[in-house]
Amino acid sequence: MTQQVPSTEPELAGVRNFRDVGGLPTLDGRRVRHGVLFRSGHLAHATDADAAFLGSLGLHTIFDFRNAADQRLEGPDVALPGVRNVNLPLSDPADGAEFWKMVRDGDLDQLRSILSDGRAAGRMTASYRTIIEERTAEHSRVLHALAEDSVPALMHCAAGKDRAGLSIAVTLLAVGVEREAIHADYLESNAAHRRYKVHRSSTSADAMSPEVMELLSPLFDARAEYLAAAFETIERTWGDTDTYLERGLGVKPQTRERLRERLLD
Repeated sequence: MTQQVPSTEPELAGVRNFRDVGGLPTLDGRRVRHGVLFRSGHLAHATDADAAFLGSLGLHTIFDFRNAADQRLEGPDVALPGVRNVNLPLSDPADGAEFWKMVRDGDLDQLRSILSDGRAAGRMTASYRTIIEERTAEHSRVLHALAEDSVPALMHCAAGKDRAGLSIAVTLLAVGVEREAIHADYLESNAAHRRYKVHRSSTSADAMSPEVMELLSPLFDARAEYLAAAFETIERTWGDTDTYLERGLGVKPQTRERLRERLLD
């Protein structure tokens, strides 16, 4: 009997940016299997119905890439019975704490001072490069876990766009998904119903004004140049993807083959 796979595009009330990564094509003509690799924003605000849906996916592991500051702001993930939760922060809560406090609390002049004239986009590009260069141990742990037993898996951070987006991208690179398909999946985070709900503590009239939202936009967009910067960092630092995976992440060819067996049709 063929197992029924739950819908992968549900209307989740309290979880943003959820999707199944299944169906993406590989360079050798295969596709990512549906129902084995999911991505989303945080699960802290999941409703009972959301939790019931997530529980129906048969998840083995949830990888939460948020740091302690994120978890204090949003809360812990809802508990799903029988699912292993692995917290692997991909950013230091102290790194940029003042910056993100300004994003939440700053007035228009303060936001202009830290975000205008390309500074916001530049910060995002730099953060993608840093995660690739400095979080090799975390990405190695994710790939080895997936190769061993941790599927089906859900990867998330706060918005499900940056830290989770990079971890999904690294996973897809490891099984040979086409770069264009990785970019296309990444950019889906820009859909209106997927986007992170911006936290602004100010109650002033211009707290969420068009200019404020324009200044904040680069922080909450998925932009092709951000992911391109990550890929460029791989090539600049390690030369190519295979070397990055084997020497940077310690993922041997046999581990990649196990990943393909678990994640691809």
